[in-house]
Amino acid sequence: MSTYVYGIAASSHPSLPKDMGGVGDPPCPVRVLEEGELVAIVSDAPEGLRPKRRDLLAHQNVLGEAGAGGPVLPMRFGSVAPDDTSVTEVLAERAEHYLERLTALEGRVEYNVKATHDEESVLHLVMGQNPRVRALAEANQKAGGGSHEERMRLGEMVAVAVQGLEASDAVELQRELGPAAEAVSAGPESHGWLANLSFLVARDSAEEFLAAVEESRKNHPHLDLRVNGPLPPYSFVEPGPAEPTGTAIGTAMSEE
Repeated sequence: MSTYVYGIAASSHPSLPKDMGGVGDPPCPVRVLEEGELVAIVSDAPEGLRPKRRDLLAHQNVLGEAGAGGPVLPMRFGSVAPDDTSVTEVLAERAEHYLERLTALEGRVEYNVKATHDEESVLHLVMGQNPRVRALAEANQKAGGGSHEERMRLGEMVAVAVQGLEASDAVELQRELGPAAEAVSAGPESHGWLANLSFLVARDSAEEFLAAVEESRKNHPHLDLRVNGPLPPYSFVEPGPAEPTGTAIGTAMSEE
């Protein structure tokens, strides 16, 4: 049977999950695979696993239980290996890397910040910052709305201005919040967000980071900032942005 992997920890971890249910219906018992100085927190992988709320919460609960007692390298939901042996082989092959990451992430959590524009506020901002856009809008208004061509031209000018503001706001947000974190990882681009940033933060510095977020809200009222955390440091399992998180267990793993 395939093996579902929740995370990786040091064998010296003081409170690994025991007598706990994981993903699946009924929940698959969570167990620990040992290999040298490392352990993998695993269970059997149920067939046809999909990201349902119950299973997503079960994955989070296992990591939460383990993470409360010490550093854990979290795997993304759906990380599956062919069998237990495949997992322990990768632990042995990458022992030095995983031990380095566990040391680097000890006492640290992840905060994810997503940003969007408040549509009405950003429109006012664009009008205020761009005299050409403002002049055309006023001319159209005096002309009873303007011709179809003028309305199209205004829409195109506004869209270009908003796109430019999105790019600059994303850079500014990272510039403002970056000093309050130890590392930053940009998430995948999405049409729904102008910025999707994950920040690695020391647990005892979380209040300072959240205060920096609040300061950004005050400085940029046209931004809608959504903060999720503290989370296991999913985005920092690998040391560089070139390696996708969730495949850290190597070719022995796949995300279903």
